[in-house]
Amino acid sequence: MKILISALAVMLPMFGQDRSTPIDNEQVKVLKVTQDPHLKTKLHKHDVNRVMIYLNQGKQTIAYEGAKTVILDWKPGQALWSPAGGMHIAEITSNGAVTIVEIELKKPGGGHSANASPLDPVKIDKKHYKVEFENEQVRVVRAKFGAKEIAPMHEHLLNRVVTYITDQDMNVTSADGKVEHVQHKAGDVSWGMPNKHKEENLSSKPIEVLVVELK
Repeated sequence: MKILISALAVMLPMFGQDRSTPIDNEQVKVLKVTQDPHLKTKLHKHDVNRVMIYLNQGKQTIAYEGAKTVILDWKPGQALWSPAGGMHIAEITSNGAVTIVEIELKKPGGGHSANASPLDPVKIDKKHYKVEFENEQVRVVRAKFGAKEIAPMHEHLLNRVVTYITDQDMNVTSADGKVEHVQHKAGDVSWGMPNKHKEENLSSKPIEVLVVELK
């Protein structure tokens, strides 16, 4: 298991230019927050594990109760694992506002395998799909498609949260041949269920998404 970050990766309650909940179901609650710099949160903690997706570059100072202060510095589009953590106060210390997608995991992993299918995209399409990290609750996969590129028919076995790092303009063809034209803006978040399909990037620009598969 590759863990990219400890409990030091946190969301920022109480403050923000914009705050929404694009997904809230039995498995996850997804928050999208645009956070202003140099505003300290109230003392708080997080009771569930999360996947954090940072849509733009930023820096954060985190002061844990009874522990040392820690500084985080992330890149645009970075995905990090954040276990449930103790009481702390957080502050964005970079100069600009940052937007963060927080995926709160409501349930422990169910023991389901993300790669059991022979059509697992990470197995059959290594050009486009790469595992960022994996543990007992999630597999996080980054998908990148060059201009006009096509991904072969593949299968997603698990429910998943998809965060769009760039704009998306694709044709998605299901196993029965039905074609759906799908468009999203950078920063959008969507819910996906198990299915088989192939994908074609219709754009003249590369596209990138992060897929959080829920075990």
